[in-house]
Amino acid sequence: MRKSLWIVIAVAAVLVLGGLLFERNERIFSSGGEEGESEEARTDSYAAPTEAPAPLLAPGQSITYNFDSDSPGGMPARFHSARTGQGTEAKWVVMADPTAPSKPNVVAQTSADSTDYRFPLLIADDGGFRDLELSVKFKAVGGNVDRAGGLVFRLKDANNYYVVRANALEDNYRLYHVVDGRRRQFAGANFKVTSGEWHELKIECVGNKIICYYDGQKKIEATDDTFKGAGKVGLWTKADSVTYFDDLRVTAK
Repeated sequence: MRKSLWIVIAVAAVLVLGGLLFERNERIFSSGGEEGESEEARTDSYAAPTEAPAPLLAPGQSITYNFDSDSPGGMPARFHSARTGQGTEAKWVVMADPTAPSKPNVVAQTSADSTDYRFPLLIADDGGFRDLELSVKFKAVGGNVDRAGGLVFRLKDANNYYVVRANALEDNYRLYHVVDGRRRQFAGANFKVTSGEWHELKIECVGNKIICYYDGQKKIEATDDTFKGAGKVGLWTKADSVTYFDDLRVTAK
C-alpha cells in the first residue's frame, strides 16, 4: 500500500514538472527570440522624468559640441545625464585626451557598473529635432560586458527614443527603438568595430526613413514609425562600457 502511494506521488510530480517546462518553452517560442532577448524586453524600467520642451531648430541650423570650453572633471555645459534600465547612474565627465579629434577635450562615460540592462544617456538641452543629420566621433575604451557607443535621437524621455550603436565586443552596428524602457532592434549590420580607435557614427532621419553610417560608409537603411515627432538628441552607452565622445554635431533638415 505504501509503495503504491509513493508511485502515485512520483507520477504526479513528473506531470507537474513537465507542465512547467512546457509553459516555459511556450513563452520563449512566443517571444520570437532567445530567452535572453525576451527577458530584456520584459525588464521593468524606472519612471523617467519628462523632458523639458526644447525649441525646434529651423532647417539648415546646426549645433556642434566639442567640449573644449568645458572644464575637465565636470559635466559638460548644456547637457544632463539620465539612464534607461537598471544599475547605478551614469558618470559623464569632461576630460583631456591627446588623441581627441578636436583637442584638447572629450566627454566620457566612466562608470563601469556591469549591470547588463543599463543604458547611460547624456542628453543635449539646446534644441528639438524631427528631421535631422546627427554625428559624433567615439572611442570604445573599456568594458567586459559591453564596449559600446551610440547616438540617440527623437528622444522624448529616458525611456522613449531611437538609438543606433556600435559594439566593439560584438562587432556589430544596431538600430533600436526604445519604448517604455524596452529596447527592440529593427535593423543592423555586422562588421569589425575596433577598440581604442576613433570612429564616426552618423545618422540621417527624415520622416520615417533612417540611414546610419559608420566611418562614412552607409551600413543601415530602414523605416520605422515608432517616433514621428521631434525630440532631443544625445549620447548613449551600455552596461560597463567606458566610452569617449567628441565632436557631436546636429543639423536640422
